[in-house]
Amino acid sequence: MEERKKVDGILEGWIWKMAAALKSQHKQINVIIADWLTSAHQHYPIAVQNTRYIGQEIADFLEWLEESIQFSRSNAHLIGYSLGAHVSGFAGSYISGTNKIGRITGLDPAGPLFEGMSPTDRLSPDDANFVDAIHTFTKQHMGLSVGIKQPVAHFDFYPNGGTFQPGCHIMHVYNHIAQYGITGITQTVKCAHERSVHLFIDSLLHNDKQSTAYWCNDINTFNKGMCLSCRKNRCNTLGYNIREERLPKSRRLFLKTRAHMPFKVYHYQFKIHFINEIQGKQIDPTFTISLTGTKEDAKNLPITLVESIDGNKTYSFLITLDTDIGELIMIKFKWEGTAVWENIWDTVQTIIPWTKGTRRPGLIVKTIRVKAGETQQKMTFCSQSIDNVHLHPAQEKTFVRCEDRFPKQNRK
Repeated sequence: MEERKKVDGILEGWIWKMAAALKSQHKQINVIIADWLTSAHQHYPIAVQNTRYIGQEIADFLEWLEESIQFSRSNAHLIGYSLGAHVSGFAGSYISGTNKIGRITGLDPAGPLFEGMSPTDRLSPDDANFVDAIHTFTKQHMGLSVGIKQPVAHFDFYPNGGTFQPGCHIMHVYNHIAQYGITGITQTVKCAHERSVHLFIDSLLHNDKQSTAYWCNDINTFNKGMCLSCRKNRCNTLGYNIREERLPKSRRLFLKTRAHMPFKVYHYQFKIHFINEIQGKQIDPTFTISLTGTKEDAKNLPITLVESIDGNKTYSFLITLDTDIGELIMIKFKWEGTAVWENIWDTVQTIIPWTKGTRRPGLIVKTIRVKAGETQQKMTFCSQSIDNVHLHPAQEKTFVRCEDRFPKQNRK
């Protein structure tokens, strides 16, 4: 393993956690740590140049292992963090002969002086039989992104979009400053950058909580829940237990995570069909959704609309849960309305009066379609009361599986 070291000349604590996690997964494993502290702790452009020299040394070392103890390079797995990811790439490209190193994992590969460079000048899919990368801090910081944005592997994972990570947000800077002094700002940068390491360690420590990631064009499409398909190998497992598959083109995978270990969440797509009866009025309501599962419940999850509800349209949302609620059996859908809405209704009634006894217009929610990413199960939910499908501010409607709405003998 290679990595960028701290100023004080001590290997960072996660190194030993990583080594222990690897050993716990496989008893028959040798973990070798490349201590390149003196070369890494230079002015950044010099450290970047040094990644080539250290890569060459690791390549020489692997060749020596092959000659002396017949250790096959195809069994080598290089794990590199930040600059170390590119060190691993250079080791893979500098090793002599036609056979490649088995696997390289890049943990938030460094961005400055590598972004936009040709594949021979950075980590790339050509450097090993299989290359995977986890991008956790590609957000601009002081004009530069710390981690590389572009894909550099066969599978490139972008947890939470890859820009920054939950629990590392700028709101947490104050906590870091309280703990670390003014270097707390650096700690916040380090938090998101180093999250890649802890996601990988998590994949080794929690076999029962492996995180699934999904192939998608961009984070905005993913955030609408539109990429939760595992058909044709479109999804993969983040971290050590990834399905190794050489692809002709880099594949970008997205997922959400929690702020702490174990990081796994459960992804759901909700497709809700709205009919807005209020003519000429675009509505920007806030909704909450409560889910009842066979194992657990999840209450009052906020749904934010990216666009107004206008006319007759289906909207798609991504919802993530921290716990496994089992199979979804009931949905409660609430329009979080206030008195302000009542004024709007009064205004509407003045403009378009309706006679006493007729119902006032609102939103019609006929069906909610759900797809569970982790199980790939698809379900359709219908309003529990067939007669009353209208939704008004501060109202809650219950939806059940459509097939559960009617007694069995009435079904066709």
